[in-house]
Amino acid sequence: MPIYEYQCQSCGHAYEALQKLSAEPLTQCPACNKPDLVKKISAAGFRLKGAGWYETDFKSGTKKNVAGEGGAPVPSVAKATE
Repeated sequence: MPIYEYQCQSCGHAYEALQKLSAEPLTQCPACNKPDLVKKISAAGFRLKGAGWYETDFKSGTKKNVAGEGGAPVPSVAKATE
């Protein structure tokens, strides 16, 4: 479940709430009990860096290359004929 940041427009109270993606946004401020709570937009807690994931990143032993080694042809999916 993601963590959302909220801030009250009346009293300025800010806090984080753990909610489901499908949950309705909160509106009631827990500090002043007024319905002036708004969801803040914030950055994610992590950042992906680099060129991406490789098929060999988490493999060990003889399963290093799924596509085959030594230039072996990769089996292709047959096309449907009309």
